[in-house]
Amino acid sequence: MRGADRSELHDLADRHPGRVEIEQLDITDPAQIAALATRLAGRTLDIVFVNAGTTTHDPQVLMADVADDEFARVMATNLLGPMRVIQGLAHLVPAGGLIGAMSSGQGSIANNENGRGEIYRSSKAALNMALRSSAARDAGGRATGGRAVVAMAPGWIRTELGGAQAPFTIEEAIPKVSDLLLATRATPGIHYLDRFGATVPW
Repeated sequence: MRGADRSELHDLADRHPGRVEIEQLDITDPAQIAALATRLAGRTLDIVFVNAGTTTHDPQVLMADVADDEFARVMATNLLGPMRVIQGLAHLVPAGGLIGAMSSGQGSIANNENGRGEIYRSSKAALNMALRSSAARDAGGRATGGRAVVAMAPGWIRTELGGAQAPFTIEEAIPKVSDLLLATRATPGIHYLDRFGATVPW
């Protein structure tokens, strides 16, 4: 998790001693990512799945109007940080495992028919491209090592980013995401999926 304050994750860990470990990580800090990789050295991870996302203060701001530092913040959180984590930890995931990140249906170029939220959309489309690059390098024996690679589009979820108006709660949506990730481990290659397992157009 990003901060040091107590959270619901800590409550979960308390309820399940020995089954939940919490690491602190600011995904935009390369030094913290490297330190996490060092702490996890020698471990085997069935799944490395990165959940990170933010948007601009005005979600509808246009490319022409967004401040450079705000654009950089969104791209660092939604694209650069997740891929640094994935590339830093991929060697811990064996064959039959899964590597992925929380994308969005808004990252679909084919499905963009209203043009709204272009900064967020662009960041998630770029994440999808980077995940496809990892899977493509896999054919040469690098990066993902024959494992499943997933860009997950979970739907509009009632989170800090999704907002109170989102139609689905975390409790309704995320168990489906988790079950799908577990099931997809047996299918190497790149997948852009919604939480029901349907393929999302790139």
